Amino acid sequence: MKRHIAAALVLTTVFGAACALAQETFRDLVGNVKVGKAPGTETVQVPFIVWGGDVATFHANGGLKTKPGSIYEKQGLNLQLKPGDDFIQQVRDYLAGKSPLLRGTFRMIGMASEVIGSAPATKGVVLFQMTWSAGDHAVARERVKTIKDLKGAKVCLQKGGPHEGLLDDLLHDAGLAWRDVSVVWAKDLTGSENCPAALFRKDNSIDVCFVISPDMLGLTSGLQSVGSGLEGTVKGARVLASTAERSRSIADVYVVRKDFFDANRAWCETFAAGYLKACEEVIELKKQYDSQGSKPFEALLRMVQTIYGKDVIPTIEEDAYGLILDCAYVGHPGNVKFFTGENNLSGFDAFQKTALDLAATRGYAKVRAGLIPSPLDWNSAVFTGYLTKTDVKRGDRFRAEAVMDEIEALNAGGSLNDNTIYEFAINFKPNQNEFSAVQYGVEFRKVAELSTKYGNAVIAVRGHSDPTKILLETVQAGLKKGILKKTGTRGNYTYYLQGRKLDLTATDALAAAIKRGDFDGAPGVNPRETMQAALNLSRKRAEAVKDAVLDYAKKQGIEMDQSQIQPMGVGITEPIIPKPSSMAEAEQNMRVEFRLIRVKAEVMNESDFDF
Repeated sequence: MKRHIAAALVLTTVFGAACALAQETFRDLVGNVKVGKAPGTETVQVPFIVWGGDVATFHANGGLKTKPGSIYEKQGLNLQLKPGDDFIQQVRDYLAGKSPLLRGTFRMIGMASEVIGSAPATKGVVLFQMTWSAGDHAVARERVKTIKDLKGAKVCLQKGGPHEGLLDDLLHDAGLAWRDVSVVWAKDLTGSENCPAALFRKDNSIDVCFVISPDMLGLTSGLQSVGSGLEGTVKGARVLASTAERSRSIADVYVVRKDFFDANRAWCETFAAGYLKACEEVIELKKQYDSQGSKPFEALLRMVQTIYGKDVIPTIEEDAYGLILDCAYVGHPGNVKFFTGENNLSGFDAFQKTALDLAATRGYAKVRAGLIPSPLDWNSAVFTGYLTKTDVKRGDRFRAEAVMDEIEALNAGGSLNDNTIYEFAINFKPNQNEFSAVQYGVEFRKVAELSTKYGNAVIAVRGHSDPTKILLETVQAGLKKGILKKTGTRGNYTYYLQGRKLDLTATDALAAAIKRGDFDGAPGVNPRETMQAALNLSRKRAEAVKDAVLDYAKKQGIEMDQSQIQPMGVGITEPIIPKPSSMAEAEQNMRVEFRLIRVKAEVMNESDFDF
């Protein structure tokens, strides 16, 4: 899949050279702009950027000017769409009263929040959410295995672009801070010698670069691939994290001036409803296009190419279509959840906090000036009487059997670690079967946060057992059968299985020998049966932990998708200490591991909207 130099160009233009200057506040970038009166509704200037979510705006309007017969024309609106790739100029127009709207990501709006919040009239009302991003990536070298390894890493990203927010998210997820990384700032997002991908290629000391899909593909060849060094890829480079999984990182929104909203609430409701109607229609046209072809959808793609230009959108089949593929429309259900969902860890309140914190931390704002959540009544007839997909109930996001097969295949192929984004574990005592929130509440909260923010990744709950008993029984069985010989003195024995040295710390090889039946038939001892019992017990503990996590989330009012949390028994095959010499060492092996795993899209159930 190619993503779209288009999306890169907008972000390069948004901040460009201005943001290459260190520690300039957003107010410095905007300059002195006299606050003007809000415009009327006769013809409203509406900004757009190069992104798949804006395709729905084009469809609703019929083009840059409201076209007869279009959604917005039928609703009585008259819009003039204007390129808003220069976000600083967008803010100037917004303040001056040329346009009542801002179009950007939530983090971009956060960077401007102090400026637009400096006057009551221009305070920002986040009117509605358009999409989530699925096409931004952190690409790492071999030495950075999971996001925990960002500690001490040198990272490269464009200053002022969307990846500051993505890096901020990943650091938070890993329990790290900006001081834990060394940053190399790139001037451009892509397409130059001073962009993260180019600098990553030239400077081997850069551990991680933040890029969009075309550059990710060039560096690694795919989301689940590792660069071979051939065909332009970087040897060992792979995707560390991505909005393809960390799907609640980049939210695109429209913001309206408070004075305009107060004076024209009905217009704002209609504008939002028209956009959401267009989302429904674009999705249906895409389905037709995918299954049997669709002339209206092809016409829409041609419109996208015409509006953005062939230099940005060279082809409609790949580039215009790719814009849509790299975004996830949230629709009416997503807006309801974003603005009204209680305890939504990826909702408006959570996003506002992280956006304002980031703006202050990075020096774009000196004051945290809050944005106003959408005051729209999502249950009003403006939406429920007009839209067709307002009462959508999303089922399980993942197909459990397919997920288990995928994880087992990754494990068998040796690439489970390469597809692990983050992991941590909790330990338990011998014979422990219950896991209370009193003891593990911090860890359970972490799992709940990861599940809501990484909506397209799976959390494997992997139970592990200590191998001490199996080791003892294996030695006993081997000696009784006469297939195992030992030499040396007590506490320092060397064992030989059928003439070959047996390494008791080589757990995989030992487990394979037990499975083959090498130690079957010894009187009074059965290592195979004991190993299976350990596997079964590890699975039961994983299931008990999953149940405890879900119970914790329910009591906290946090919504979790049960299909995303998959319990698995590992048994003795992955011990921390293969041959423990004390109970303290054995207890290090007694653990339940939470592993956040990148899986193929095929294991997910399809849904029109991402909410």
